[in-house]
This record gives sequence, structure tokens and C-alpha cells, in this order.
Amino acid sequence: MLWLYRLLFLPALLIMAPRYLLRMRRRGGYRDKFEQRFGAHDGLPAKRARVKRVWVQAVSVGEVLAIAPLLEALMKDGGVEVYLTTTTSTGYRVAADRYAHLAIGIGYFPIDWWPFSARAWRKVAPDLAVLTEGERWPEHIHQAVTRGVPVVCINARMSDKTFRRMQRFGLARGAVLGGISRLLASSVQDERRLRELGVPAERLTTTGNLKLDVKIARLTETEKAQLRRELGLGEERVLLGSSTWPGEEEALLEVWTELNKAGTRCALLLVPRHAERRPEIERLVRNAGATYHLRSRGVAKEPVQVAVGDTTGELQKLTQLADLVFVGKSLPPNDGGQTPVEAAALGKPILFGPRMSNFRTIARELVECGGAVQVADEYALRAEVKTLLDDATKRASVAAAAADWQRANAGAVERTLAVLREELGKR
Repeated sequence: MLWLYRLLFLPALLIMAPRYLLRMRRRGGYRDKFEQRFGAHDGLPAKRARVKRVWVQAVSVGEVLAIAPLLEALMKDGGVEVYLTTTTSTGYRVAADRYAHLAIGIGYFPIDWWPFSARAWRKVAPDLAVLTEGERWPEHIHQAVTRGVPVVCINARMSDKTFRRMQRFGLARGAVLGGISRLLASSVQDERRLRELGVPAERLTTTGNLKLDVKIARLTETEKAQLRRELGLGEERVLLGSSTWPGEEEALLEVWTELNKAGTRCALLLVPRHAERRPEIERLVRNAGATYHLRSRGVAKEPVQVAVGDTTGELQKLTQLADLVFVGKSLPPNDGGQTPVEAAALGKPILFGPRMSNFRTIARELVECGGAVQVADEYALRAEVKTLLDDATKRASVAAAAADWQRANAGAVERTLAVLREELGKR
């Protein structure tokens, strides 16, 4: 199977290259260290005696933020050094800003083709490889196996789409799952799906979702007031569109317009999942006839009706200004959902659409405990936003339930660390 993967990878890469190059250009920031995509991970310090090197791959911003407690704990343990890679330019910027003191280097994950992956492995030479969530690269895993290096997949999840594909293409299972030493499932459902795909029980452990242990730098009231001024937000209640995708900004603008016409006054804060979509979002806001300010343009000169958080790594901070949070990528035609965990940890009342398949268990538990409301469509969204904004008591009840749920489900970091220490102890 691996040879077929290697054979097909290059033509597939050439076919997909224009699309990805265009996306890289839109997002920006990929030019720096671009050679690392081809395995040129030079400049790392030489390995030291009795110090074990861990290569951690965290694909983007969410995964990079989630691993913070793990990196801090590994550094405190002593005898361990971490090399951290990421896939996206936004993830790289966040990692470089936050973790320079916790890692011997921060770079880009190599393209998963034999020459590039093998080259990177020779340069990095880790004693343990860690993959996050859905990251399962056949060549990367094979390079680990041939060198006798254990691979641990932390916060492992199996989305509906991936699960269906793996069921359909049985030959791919060995290449994707066979070489992973330990799979630390983020939920019981993920463990069950992995077991159904043939992963032996001794390699599976449900440790929980690392994102539930999220550490958030809480703003003081003075800092919140300053941030509101910078964004151009006045004293009105704030409806936040968190990590929104195409179509959702337009839906929220329509909801906001109708609510204000009906007397439910609020400001709208839009934080798109991809900041490079700012021209599209600016056009939508302008067409809605609203005054607005883009965070990327500095401090607002005057109060506005709609603020756009088109910056990277600030969602946790911006969420603290919200009175009500809508979680993006959940209204059709979008599918999968973004994480509602940060909003829950901050004690915010949460709304999301019907398509939260990437966070199915979390979404279900939040709804069941009263910490979130799931809506079927834009019309239901409008009704629920109005209900919650008009009823401070209900809003507080939903917020408190969300915070209680997050506290009750914490602990994944310690369980994950126990497995990583166990694997390092075998080396």
C-alpha cells in the first residue's frame, strides 16, 4: 500500500499544487522557511546525551494553542526537548510568538512524499513523534517505523467523513493507522470508531479532549474596555460570530439588521476563520449599510456597528467581549463546526447550527446540559439570538451551564502526559 501511496502522491501533488499555492498566496506568510516543506530542516542543535527529542506536529492555530500545557510540562520534566512543526502560516506565527522558549525550533511540516519526509527525519532525528487530532501521514509514520521511533497520536479524532472513507477503503487503514504506537482518543465515540477500523485495544486510550483544558489569559475590566475602544464597540451587547465561514457572515448580518430594526439593539463582532477573507467580509458589511472597523487596520477612530476581528490568534481575547457567541462552520452548506470550547470555558452562552460533526460529542453534551442551543437554520438563529439577548436571566443560565460542563470535563492534559512519559521511558 505504501508504494502505491508513493507512486500516486507526486501526480496528485502536481494536480493540487495550483490550488494550494493560490491559498498560500491569499493567506500570506508562507515564503519564510518555505524550503522546510521539502525537508530542509537545517539549523537544529545537535542532539545531547540523555536528552530525548520529541517532534510534535500541530496542523494549525487550534491545535497549536491546545498543546501549550503539554509543551510547558515536558520542558519542566527535564531531559526532553521539543521540535514543533505546523502546516499553516497562521499556525506557524502563533507557535513562533508563544513557544519560542519551549522548543528548540519551530518549522513547517514537510510534504509527505518519500524524499522530503526522509530528509526531514534525518535532520530532526526524534526519539518520539507526536501527531495531533486527525494528522495521520503515511510516509511520516513509515519513516518513524523504519527507525524504531514510536508515534503517538494525541487528541485523536475521527470525523464522520474520514470514518466513512476509512470504512470504504480498507487498504488505506494499514498505511494510516498501522504504524501508530498509541492513539489517544479525544472521546469515547472516537475510540469506538478507531476500534471498528481495526486498531487493537492495547493501542487505544480515551484521554479526552485537550482543548477542554484550555488556558485562557483573562482580561481585566480595564483591558476589556480598552479592547472595546480599539474595535470601535460601544456599550451595547455584543453578538460574536466565532470562526465564521462563507455564508455565515451574511446570515449574521441579516440577523443583526432584523434584530436592531425590531428594537433588540446589539453590536456585531465577526471573527472569520480565515483572515484573508477580509475583502469579501468588508464588502458584505458595506452592502449591509453598517458602519464598521477592521481590527487589522489598527485602532478605530470612532464607534461602529460592526467590528471585524481579521487578525490571527486573538479569538480567545475577542470572545471575552461577547454577550452571545455563534460558533461558525455549522450553518449549511458549511459542515464540521469550529470548537465551542473556548466560549464554554469563558462562560459564554453558545449557539451553533446543525452541522457540528467534528465536535459532535461536545455539541451534544453542551446542548443536553443547557450550555448551548442548536439551531436548524438562519431563521431559527434569529429567533434564538433575540430570545437570549432579550432575556438576561436565561442568557446567564446558559453561560453558567457551559462553564460547568467545561470544568467537569477537564483533565485530558494530565492523562495525555502520562502516556507520553510512558513512551519516552521506553527509549
